[in-house]
Amino acid sequence: MADSADKRAQDAKTLTEKKATKADLEADLQAHTAAKGSASSELMATGEYIASLHAECDWLVQHFDMRKEARAGEVDSLGKAKAILAGADFS
Repeated sequence: MADSADKRAQDAKTLTEKKATKADLEADLQAHTAAKGSASSELMATGEYIASLHAECDWLVQHFDMRKEARAGEVDSLGKAKAILAGADFS
């Protein structure tokens, strides 16, 4: 009987330790699940930001020549305006 009582006490102690370990692991699992969710949403936001940057860069590359010509025209116009203000006559 004494051996049986010792075994039951040992089993009860082991069961209590296992329950505590299980509770700790479940808490860790919940924390990691929450962290994974926030990391996933942050990753999606980063992906969307990269996609928007890519679209903006594509637009800039696509319209570079047109913007270059417009800028050259503006520089030329400013040069002519400056010359007229300095007294040049283009007529």
